[in-house]
Amino acid sequence: MRQVVLDTETTGLEPSQGHRIIEIGCVELVNRRITENRFHQYLNPEREIDDGAVEVHGLTSEFLQDKPLFSDIVEDLLNFIRGAELIIHNAPFDVGFIDAELARLRPEVGTVTELATVLDTLALARRLHPGQKNNLDALCRRYEVDNSQRELHGALLDAEILADVYLSMTGGQARLSLEGGPDTGTDDAVQIRRLPADRVRLPVLQPSEEEWAAHRTRLKAIQAASGGACLWDEAEVEH
Repeated sequence: MRQVVLDTETTGLEPSQGHRIIEIGCVELVNRRITENRFHQYLNPEREIDDGAVEVHGLTSEFLQDKPLFSDIVEDLLNFIRGAELIIHNAPFDVGFIDAELARLRPEVGTVTELATVLDTLALARRLHPGQKNNLDALCRRYEVDNSQRELHGALLDAEILADVYLSMTGGQARLSLEGGPDTGTDDAVQIRRLPADRVRLPVLQPSEEEWAAHRTRLKAIQAASGGACLWDEAEVEH
């Protein structure tokens, strides 16, 4: 399963008012593991940036004036996201901006949702934590994800943080250490330990009918409590 965590920074809030993307960052997940594969690009929007937007991300017209145009990187972006599940916080915002850029430049391509599926982590967080703050900073505090480097918004940094938050929200580890020591979050901790071929085979115990019924009852309770977000209940298990 390939997923792409995506974030953008823009010149303002409304693509309908001619605002443009000025930074896009993507982080790849394969089978719920963060890979080293990234897509990151600053863009020249060919227009002024709202003062309020600069206060959020710190990107200025002077910094972006020598950066490529969206047209220069569109093929690489489309190749990176095509066929993946996009993980985006407040997806309508980012998807709306990318769709506007595609409509302006490559209307024959269609929309983002014709190229990939989209999961909105803001909508997911609101189902899991109704009535609470569910912006990225609040989720970092709730799931103990380190966002100490996030003094300003940045597309790639926010995508990397969201990848860890998403994996925590959906019950998986961002990184895995197989050596029994603390998880450092570095590549050195992610190793494959091969078991000897002549190792003692462990017996496989099948559940009894009573245990199977208790398991299904528990999954139904989790499904109800999570508003339909129980991942285990989605798997088809033969019995």
